[in-house]
Amino acid sequence: MPDSFLATEFWVAVLQIIMIDIVLSGDNAVVIALACRNLPPEQRRKGIFWGVTGAVGLRVVLTMLAALVMNLPWLKFVGGLLLLWIGVKLLVPEDEDGHDISPASHLWGAVRTIIVADFVMSLDNVIGVAGASHGNLFLLIFGLLVSIPLIVWSSQIILHLMERWPVVVVIGAGLLGWVAGTMLWSDPALADWVSGAPSWAGIAVPAIFTLFVVGLGKWLEQRSLRRRDVTIE
Repeated sequence: MPDSFLATEFWVAVLQIIMIDIVLSGDNAVVIALACRNLPPEQRRKGIFWGVTGAVGLRVVLTMLAALVMNLPWLKFVGGLLLLWIGVKLLVPEDEDGHDISPASHLWGAVRTIIVADFVMSLDNVIGVAGASHGNLFLLIFGLLVSIPLIVWSSQIILHLMERWPVVVVIGAGLLGWVAGTMLWSDPALADWVSGAPSWAGIAVPAIFTLFVVGLGKWLEQRSLRRRDVTIE
C-alpha cells in the first residue's frame, strides 16, 4: 500500500498510534523493571529482551484481531465508551501499591511475569491502537513497528518526561478522548443516523469527547488528591 505513505491522514494516524502507545505503556515499563530487579545483572538484559519480545508478539496479535472485528455493528461504540473510561483513568492518581509485582529470581520466571502482566495491562493499548488504525492492518502494523521499539528503548526517558511535564499525560488522555469520539461516530450501527448529520459534526463530536475526558479526569484527579490530603492529616 505504498500510496498510503503520501497521504496526510496516514501519518496523522501513525502519530496517534505512537502517542497512544507511549502514554499507555508507562505502567508496562514499570512492570518490566519490577519483574527483573532480582535477577543477576548478567541476566537482566536477557529477561527484558525475551519478556518484551513475548509481550510485544502477543500484543500485536491481539491488536490485529481487534482491528479486524472493529467494523462489526456496535463494537466501535462499545470500544469507544471503554476508551473514554481509560482516558479518564489515565489522569486519576493511582494508589502507592498500584504495582503489586513479585520480582522473579530466575530468568524464565521474570519472562513469564512480564508476558502475563503485559497481557492483563494491555487492553487499553489494544483498544486505543485498533481504534486509531481505523481497521487498516497495514497502518496498524506500521504504527506498531515504529512505536514498540521506541517504547522498549526509551521507556525510562518517557517515564521521566511524564513526571517532569504532566501535560504529556493530559495530551495523551485528550487524544484517547478524540479517538473514542471518532470510534463512536463511525460505528456502522449509527451509519443511517450519522449520514443525516451536518458535516462539521464529525469534528465536533471527537472534540467534545476530548474536552469531556480531560475535564472529568482533571476533576477526579483534584478530588482524589484532596481525599488523600485529608487522610494524611
